[in-house]
Amino acid sequence: MLMGFAYMIENALYIGFAAVGFALALWALADALRHPSEAYLRHGKRSKGFWGGLTAGAAVFCFFGLFGGGAGLFQLVAVCVAAVYLADVRPTLSGRASGGYNF
Repeated sequence: MLMGFAYMIENALYIGFAAVGFALALWALADALRHPSEAYLRHGKRSKGFWGGLTAGAAVFCFFGLFGGGAGLFQLVAVCVAAVYLADVRPTLSGRASGGYNF
């Protein structure tokens, strides 16, 4: 009885984290496709095709993780790819990069 409840909680947490990762990857993919290709090269970042492909792959792995596809480590890497895009490339392309630390 208690183990069944623990498995149910574990499954709910797994699906919740997978849903958050999938939403993050979709956000990164939509933003990567929104910017023109010249903006990537103008700001010294990798090409639009590179970031579009990486974030699309991240979205696919996170999607499979939603249904218990056993993505595991690949899903973690996919979320990291989406987070790197959102934390590094997106602010630069949007013109919000400060270029330094603001303490």
